[in-house]
Amino acid sequence: MEEWKTYKLSEIGTVVGGATPSTKVPDNYDGQIPWITPKDLSNHSGRYISKGERNITEQGFDSCSCQMLPKDSVLFSSRAPIGYVAIASAPLCTNQGFKSIIPNENLVDSRFLYYLLKYNKERIAEMGSGTTFMEVSGSVMKNIEVLIPPLSSQKSIAGVLSSIDDKIELNYRINHNLAA
Repeated sequence: MEEWKTYKLSEIGTVVGGATPSTKVPDNYDGQIPWITPKDLSNHSGRYISKGERNITEQGFDSCSCQMLPKDSVLFSSRAPIGYVAIASAPLCTNQGFKSIIPNENLVDSRFLYYLLKYNKERIAEMGSGTTFMEVSGSVMKNIEVLIPPLSSQKSIAGVLSSIDDKIELNYRINHNLAA
């Protein structure tokens, strides 16, 4: 069996914060750019997300420090609350309530990283600070150490966990359709 190694999150991917265009400028919203907030994940039951309740415009995107996250980026809410996790199923951006990770595909599988962050969310939340609400800063997130196996083992582990989640998500959709 190959050895698991300890890495900082910044060593296995790029940690990216989000941003919010001014809400006082209506032309910043109702555009074509998917924009995710922690609220969007509060009722989200699946692993993947492609859009939130609101989109932003090019003007809104350009007006702040938003960054487009590529497909397979792992979103992690870093405040209000800490610990919602999802995988981007399409390019999107987030508000400042996230510290997302664009995985280095040579070191980490995005699905494995998703499960790793879900497993460690309480530990990460304990690293938060703040007076009004707890938040995990970008520097804290970048320096969080995680233990990961070689990429082939990650894919195997993520495959097993994903097959279980596929069944759970299918049951959820069936139940949701029966209730409708």
